Amino acid sequence: MASMSADLVADCLARLHEAHQNSVITDHSLATMQTWLREPRYAEFAEQLADLIIRAKVDKQIWKSLDDAYWTVIPFGTGGRRGKMFPVGSNAINDRTIGESAQGLADYVMATRTAGSEPSCTIAYDTRHRSEHFAKLCSEILLAAGFKIFFLRGYRSTPELSYAVRYTESTCGIMVTASHNPPSDNAVKVYWSGGVQVLPPHDKGIIERVMQVNEISRLPFNDGVNNRRVVFMEDEIDPAFVRAVLKQATAGSRDLSVLYTPLHGVGATAVIPVLEGAGFQNVRLYGPQAEPNGDFPNVPGHVANPENADVLTGAIEEARSRSDDVVMASDPDCDRLGAAAAVRPEKDSKWKTFTGNQLGALLTEWVLESKSRKNVLQPTDTVVTTLVTSGLIRHIGKKHGVNVVDGLQVGFKWIGRTIDDIGPEHFVFGCEESHGYLAGTHVRDKDASVAALLLAELAAELKVQGRTLHQKLDDLFCTYGCHLERQVAIKLPGAAGMDRM
Repeated sequence: MASMSADLVADCLARLHEAHQNSVITDHSLATMQTWLREPRYAEFAEQLADLIIRAKVDKQIWKSLDDAYWTVIPFGTGGRRGKMFPVGSNAINDRTIGESAQGLADYVMATRTAGSEPSCTIAYDTRHRSEHFAKLCSEILLAAGFKIFFLRGYRSTPELSYAVRYTESTCGIMVTASHNPPSDNAVKVYWSGGVQVLPPHDKGIIERVMQVNEISRLPFNDGVNNRRVVFMEDEIDPAFVRAVLKQATAGSRDLSVLYTPLHGVGATAVIPVLEGAGFQNVRLYGPQAEPNGDFPNVPGHVANPENADVLTGAIEEARSRSDDVVMASDPDCDRLGAAAAVRPEKDSKWKTFTGNQLGALLTEWVLESKSRKNVLQPTDTVVTTLVTSGLIRHIGKKHGVNVVDGLQVGFKWIGRTIDDIGPEHFVFGCEESHGYLAGTHVRDKDASVAALLLAELAAELKVQGRTLHQKLDDLFCTYGCHLERQVAIKLPGAAGMDRM
């Protein structure tokens, strides 16, 4: 790319200085934008930045966008990099920051791999804007570093990516998704071999490499395909993943009417085949939220988070009118599950949603009770959860005579690590308050498809008894004591939000 003229650079620098003098942009924003205009490593973004600076003379709002995009460096956290998309900026998701993430990961793997081993990475993406673009960008960077790429074409779930990393025995994995964030956001989640999100010491090692990235090297994606360095895996992985989830199925009634919404995300590729594969034939997609769409247009507030009861409102109305038994919803990358059901079995009963802790309690009880009936529950079996998750889980586990690990840090990756620490053969269920659940050892992350399977089985058994999920929850409260919680979310975006904090 041809460099900008010296006159244009000088003009932009003068405009930046004036904006800073007028307190329109912060010190860090000024310094970082100057760097992006001057240094060769940012040359491909300089013209875009210059265009925005010039346009800011007429549209003053652009200065705020630029200040938010440059006032700091978007962190590469312990699981990856997530934030608002913007074409330029050190504090935004764009080709530069995603590229740095992939290059840093590649550099770390190459520095720590066993001599003579071939590095490989499995890559998948969700329905968000530019997710496929970022997935291919990461592929190109890893190809240039000497990696073999196992690529899942089309929208796939985060747990399927975790499974695919294990299936292909990849060195690492990348999932392009911002989970349940607003439509403006995107991210990369980074996984290590074994399918768990990066843990110490690898997380800190990758972060250091990401922060040290200067030049980013790429090889064309199509060249990788032609040279068989990019291998498309979806036809092999999809059915294998569903089979792995179905190993958690328990025989019983399948007489259940389920209305399921993927909230415009990837869930129909995972939850629907799992439920149908388990024998649940009366499963229907909620039409208004079925289309894969990164704008989440028919989700209230356009934030597809099943923790928010409002996102299920439309589906609940349809379910009541058509006498369905349960509503289920997964977030855009299908690793979290929300649900709602009638309070009582009568047709005119009101419906209520479940909190993450309530679903966790119901599923823990179902998994342990099912194993107990089969006489396969062992004292060494273990339920794993995190320190912010309800103490009700511990009470249920102890009543069934199993181990409970419940003091872990927040984040499902700590559950994933614990599975391997205790031995996968001892793991029976894991959950956390934010609607993440896992049974089985096919993945090392939360999985909405296996959670949907377990919840459907429980709801179907209760239906035979003429009872509802909410009545079962009341039984748990009567047995172990009533456990209540409340979640509060405070939004403080951008540089102004940081100042308020």
